[in-house]
Amino acid sequence: MTGIIDDKGYRLNVGIVIAGPDGRVFWGRRVGNRDAWQFPQGGMMPGESPEETLFRELEEETGLLREHVRILATTEGWLTYRLPRRFLRPPRNRPTCIGQRQKWYLLRLEAGEAAIDLARSPVPEFQDWRWVNYWYPIRKVVHFKRGVYAKALRELAPALRALQKH
Repeated sequence: MTGIIDDKGYRLNVGIVIAGPDGRVFWGRRVGNRDAWQFPQGGMMPGESPEETLFRELEEETGLLREHVRILATTEGWLTYRLPRRFLRPPRNRPTCIGQRQKWYLLRLEAGEAAIDLARSPVPEFQDWRWVNYWYPIRKVVHFKRGVYAKALRELAPALRALQKH
């Protein structure tokens, strides 16, 4: 199956922010690149809802299952970023993907961190992970994703603050 590319050339995708008990967030290092750190994310497949994509990608990338997390918030709309020209690859028999249109989710890890298993998938996305300050990823993610990360984290932050007050 191939992911969904909309009529403007954006691949429909979900972004996933996983908060631990102390409010720090999961930050994963992509396989094969020691400097490529990011939040879990992944493309929607035909017939999948954003929430179905969320749980499929969550398991594929972190090994976490639906029962290990609780959804705290989601972005109201879709957030978009464009890929730099050097990353554009014309696919065969499909429209060219020029970037990502993402629905973002903030999750709270309800299980212990031992439930995180990067090797659960036959083709792991991440080779390492750590907990980082909530705002840290904005400064550290690859430059073309910074704007969308900032928008997503700003929109999701009130739900995390509300949780931490209780």
